[in-house]
Amino acid sequence: MRFAVFGTGIVGQTIAHKLVSLGHEVAMGTRDPEATLARTEPDGYGNPPLSQWLAERPSVQLMAYADAAAFGEAAVNTTAGNGSLQALEAAGAGNLAGKVLIDIANPLDFSQGMPPALNPVNTDSLGEQIQRAFPETRVVKTLNTMNAAIMVDPSLVPGQHNAFVSGNDAEAKAFVVERLVEFGWPREAVIDLGDISTARGTEMLLPVWLRLWGALGHADFNFHIAVA
Repeated sequence: MRFAVFGTGIVGQTIAHKLVSLGHEVAMGTRDPEATLARTEPDGYGNPPLSQWLAERPSVQLMAYADAAAFGEAAVNTTAGNGSLQALEAAGAGNLAGKVLIDIANPLDFSQGMPPALNPVNTDSLGEQIQRAFPETRVVKTLNTMNAAIMVDPSLVPGQHNAFVSGNDAEAKAFVVERLVEFGWPREAVIDLGDISTARGTEMLLPVWLRLWGALGHADFNFHIAVA
């Protein structure tokens, strides 16, 4: 299957690599491919520039957002939350119409420094904003409550732990659950929270997640929902 992965950071790279390893075709979307490839410095986390990463993965294509969106039969949004709507507008509503969009982004607001706040929050969510802006796209929020490595390899955290899905379209959510199972998630570990408004809850886990990261000193953890 052909996937467009919007965003070229560590989450986009991790998702793209996993999809390719499973036999899917991937085009990564960025605003300006030439400018992206011209960067030679490591990113803020010390990861190598995308040009080096792509050179080691020749099957992954780099395209402008609109071209990647047209290429993909489904899409994954891994862009920074404060730029997601603009990136998806560049991808084009027509190119995304009817397709499943897996939204992994979080609306982190760094305007007041660290730790970041959320915007929107409580009465709205980024997932809902995307669904409203692209009503013909089938948006499913998932995997935004853990680090990138765990998204594609849940065995990194021992024991039982959970992933969540939120979305208005039952078939789209079923499609996303199958992708999570492909990634190694036990089917019973995936909790369907309901419609896209439930993305408010998973996005609001981010302040807890960030403080756990600080308290534990690493990001190799996830949430487990124990049910009586």
